[in-house]
Amino acid sequence: MATLMRSGYKTVSHFLSHCKYGRLYSTKITTHYTIHPREQDPRWKDIDMTRYEDVADVVIVGGGPAGLSAACRLKQLANEQEKELRVCLVEKAPEIGGHTLSGACIEPTALNELFPDWKEKGAPLKTPVTEDKFYFLTENKTIPIPVFPGMPMNNHGNYVVRLGNVVRWLGQQAEELGVEIYPGYAASEVLFHEDGSVKGIATNDVGIYKDGSPKDTFERGMELHAKITIFGEGCHGALAKQLYKTFDLRKDCEPQSYGIGLKELWEIDPEKHRPGRVEHTIGWPFDIHTYGGTFLYHLDEGPLVTLGMVVGLDYQNPYISPFKEFQRYKHHPCIAQTLKGGKRIGYGARALNEGGFQSLPKLTFPGGILAGCSPGFMNVPKIKGTHNAMKSGMVAAEAVFETLNNESLASNSPTAGLDPDVYEQKIRDSWVWKELHAVRNVRPSFNTKLGLYGGVMYTGLFYVLGRGKEPWTLSHGGADYTKLKPAAECKPIDYPKPDGQLSFDLLESVALTGTNHDHDQPAHLTLLNDDTPVNHNLAVFDGPEQRFCPAGVYEYVETEDGNGKRLQINAQNCIHCKTCDIKDPSQNINW
Repeated sequence: MATLMRSGYKTVSHFLSHCKYGRLYSTKITTHYTIHPREQDPRWKDIDMTRYEDVADVVIVGGGPAGLSAACRLKQLANEQEKELRVCLVEKAPEIGGHTLSGACIEPTALNELFPDWKEKGAPLKTPVTEDKFYFLTENKTIPIPVFPGMPMNNHGNYVVRLGNVVRWLGQQAEELGVEIYPGYAASEVLFHEDGSVKGIATNDVGIYKDGSPKDTFERGMELHAKITIFGEGCHGALAKQLYKTFDLRKDCEPQSYGIGLKELWEIDPEKHRPGRVEHTIGWPFDIHTYGGTFLYHLDEGPLVTLGMVVGLDYQNPYISPFKEFQRYKHHPCIAQTLKGGKRIGYGARALNEGGFQSLPKLTFPGGILAGCSPGFMNVPKIKGTHNAMKSGMVAAEAVFETLNNESLASNSPTAGLDPDVYEQKIRDSWVWKELHAVRNVRPSFNTKLGLYGGVMYTGLFYVLGRGKEPWTLSHGGADYTKLKPAAECKPIDYPKPDGQLSFDLLESVALTGTNHDHDQPAHLTLLNDDTPVNHNLAVFDGPEQRFCPAGVYEYVETEDGNGKRLQINAQNCIHCKTCDIKDPSQNINW
C-alpha cells in the first residue's frame, strides 16, 4: 500500500481502475468529462451523482463590479419597496476581489449613482488623478502628446485605485444590504427547464483525479435555481459561450474582438512616487499593424505603481509573444527611470473585450441576462470598463426587478424562466449606450493599411472633434483567431533575455499571480481533438499557443520515441486569462 501511495494512487481500487481503464486515458491530453462523458466511463458506474438543490429569486454569477453592482441595486430596490427578494451570488475566487488585478483608473460615474454617499461609506477611492501624461514611443525616444479635454486619455475627475479593494468594498455593501455571497464556488454548468429556458446554474464538482476518475473525496456540486439568473462572469465567460450558442445571441452582431491585458504591481523608490499621476503610451514596442498601448498609474499606497500593456488579439504574426513584448517595454528609458531600484510584487493577465458597440450580442433570453464585461461594455480608447460594467449591472438589476414584479408577465410567461427583455431598451436609453456608440469606430480604424497612424488620425478627426457622429460604422473584419498569418509568411522575433531586475521570465512571473490548481485534477483546458495542435497549429503556425499564453500553459515537447513533438498542457500554470480559447487558430481549445 505504501508503494501505491508513493506512486500517486490513493487507494487500491484507484490503482486497479487505472490499470484497467487508465491506459485509455493516459494517452489523452484531455480527460475532462465535458469531452469524455462519465456515462460512458465505467469508473463512474457506482458514484452517487445527486446534487443538493437550493432556490433563490435571483442568482448572480460573478463577484466582479457588474455582478456586485447588480446585487446591490436589486436589494436597494427590494428594501425601498419592502419586497422580499432572495439574491444569491457565486464567485469562483476564494474571496471577493481575489481574482481582480490590482491597479486601475476608474470613472466614478456609476458609483455616484449606486452609492451617492460612497465617500462617507469609506469606498477605497483615495487618489484623484493629478497628472495626465501621454507619449508616443520610438525604441529609444519619448515624444509627448498634449492631453486636451475630450481626448480618450483625459482622466480629469477619475481615480487611481486598487480595483481588488474596490470590489471587496462592493462585496461588503452587498452583504450589508442582504445579499448572500458564496465565494469559492465556480459556476460550471447552465441548467435548463424542459421548455428550454434557463433554470439556474450548478457549481463545480470536486474530488476528481487527473485521469478523470473519482477520488474517495468526490463531492457533487450544488444546483442554484432562480426565476432569473444574471451572468456577469467577465470577459469570454465559459457559461456565456454556451448561452450564445443555445439562444443564438450573436446572430445580429459582429464577432467579439479582444485584447490581452498584462499587468504588474511594483514598489518603487519613494522619491519617484507621484500619487495620482497617470501615464499612457502608444507606438513602440509594436509595429504599426499591431494594436496596443500601455499604462502606468501611481497609487496612493506604497509607494506603489501599477503598469500594464494591452495587445489586440487580432495581431497577425504568430511569433508575437504579448508577455515578452511587455517585458521588453519596461526597458524603454521612459519607463525604466520609474522602475529602477524598485521591486515587482505582483503579476497577472486577463483578456479584454474590444469589440464594443458592433459586437454587443442580444442581452436577454428566457431565464437570464448578460451584464458587464461578459457581453462587452468596455470603452476601448479609454481602456476603461469598470464604470460601464457597474452601470450595466445596475440597469440589469432594474430590469430584473421590474420583470419579477410584473404580475401579468409572471402569470402569462410562455416559459418557466422569465425573460427580462426590458433590459435591452433600458441599456439603450442609458449613458453606456451613448458612450459606446460615440467610440465605436476608434478601434476598427486601426485596421487599415495605415495601421496605427490611420487610427490616430481617425480618432482625432472623428472622435475628438466630431464625438463619433459620423453616419457610418466600421467593421472589425472578422474574428481574432482568423487573423494569424502562416509562420512561413512571418519573421520570428528575437526577444531580449530578461535581466531579473526590470524584466523576468514566465514561470517566475506566474508565481506572483496567486492562482492555485491541484496538480492531480483534470485540466479545465480541454481540446476538441488531441491531434489538431500538432497537425495544424504547429505545422502551419509554428505552435502560437506557446507564445500567446502569458503563463506557460502550453508547450511542445519531444515525443517519448523522439520522432516528433506533442502538445503538453501545464494546466496548473493557468491564470484564467482566456487568451487560448480566443486566439487558437483552429478553435480547438475550450476554456
